[in-house]
Amino acid sequence: MSESDAEPPVLSVSDLTTILKTVVEETFSQVWVAGEISNLTRAGSGHLYFTLKDAEAQLKAVMWRNAAQRLRFQPQDGLEVIAAGPLEVYAPRGQYQIIVQQMQPQGVGALELALRQLQQKLAAEGLFEPSRKRPLPRFPRRIALVTSPSSAAVRDLIQVITRRWPLVNLVIVPVAVQGEGAAEEIAKGLRQAANLPDVDVIITGRGGGSLEDLWAFNEEVVARAIVASPIPVVTAVGHEIDVTIADLVSDRRALTPSEAGELVVPLVGDLRQTLATARQRIVISLQQRARQARSAVDGLAERRCFTRPTDRLHELATRLDDSEQRLKQSLRHRVESTRHQLSGLAATLHALSPLAVLERGYSLTRKLPSHAVVRSITDIRVGEQILTRVPRGTITSLVTDAAPDAQADVIDAR
Repeated sequence: MSESDAEPPVLSVSDLTTILKTVVEETFSQVWVAGEISNLTRAGSGHLYFTLKDAEAQLKAVMWRNAAQRLRFQPQDGLEVIAAGPLEVYAPRGQYQIIVQQMQPQGVGALELALRQLQQKLAAEGLFEPSRKRPLPRFPRRIALVTSPSSAAVRDLIQVITRRWPLVNLVIVPVAVQGEGAAEEIAKGLRQAANLPDVDVIITGRGGGSLEDLWAFNEEVVARAIVASPIPVVTAVGHEIDVTIADLVSDRRALTPSEAGELVVPLVGDLRQTLATARQRIVISLQQRARQARSAVDGLAERRCFTRPTDRLHELATRLDDSEQRLKQSLRHRVESTRHQLSGLAATLHALSPLAVLERGYSLTRKLPSHAVVRSITDIRVGEQILTRVPRGTITSLVTDAAPDAQADVIDAR
């Protein structure tokens, strides 16, 4: 049997995978791969799982938590990146993948991309809106400086504040302003400053530097601490051209640390001048008011009621006398009119009075003791007493006879 007729070696899947794993991992211990992120998944453990792809192929990728935490930007689907790390063959699935240890975006720096992403995130929450910015106190009593105590910026800041407003009390909360862990220190310092008694405003910042030097003030933890502060926060980071996330969320941004001092305290000389000007205006206003009041009093004093006060009394007395005379005349006229009316009524009553009838020769007879008027012969009986009224007296009689008149009978018969 020839060698050509010998059976080829047969490998198990595991053996073949092991061989491939050794070859791949030893050959590609560190590679740089450019591609687009897709199917990004963030596990609860902090690991990142995604695919790097281009127009013709794709490569599985995993980034362990320790490496993911060091990223300056947030990976997302569709982002073009350059990833670096070793290739690994994952035996259970028989596939190879890259273990990403470093990653940076293509076309833009990682820090710049991270800055853009955080800006978009915080802007969507409305943290940059002017409506949420708080006004600074006009005359602060105590100011907290959250910064490095040894920097030139804090010395400039202290010099400007104490020169402009010597009455203020300053307290420094020392923190690192660059390097690993600086952002967490700044956030902690802001919280400590807010808990200090009688602090009216907080200033945080540092001098100029590169984007990397200023990066602590671009961290989300610092931005959140500024927003959560119950006391207004002024930021003074770098130079005029440097704008950080902390500047965007703060209540007031100063272009430099020296300008921050000018923003938070007034210039005592200006205040004195303002007070002097206000005093002068008050004096002038009071003098003008006094002149106006004096002129008004002089005008009142020249009025007739003050120069000849008795004239008014005489005028009122004359009016009173005239009114009294008119009242008396009215009463006399009313009495005369009433008297004439009463006389007419009296005459009418007299004409209708039975006494007037008696004056013409008639008499009025009443029965006693009832005083009922005797109108007919049938109203009385023999033996009754009657009272007869004549014009100037009365006659009491005893009826001895009461007979009807013959002529009356004739009339009744008719």
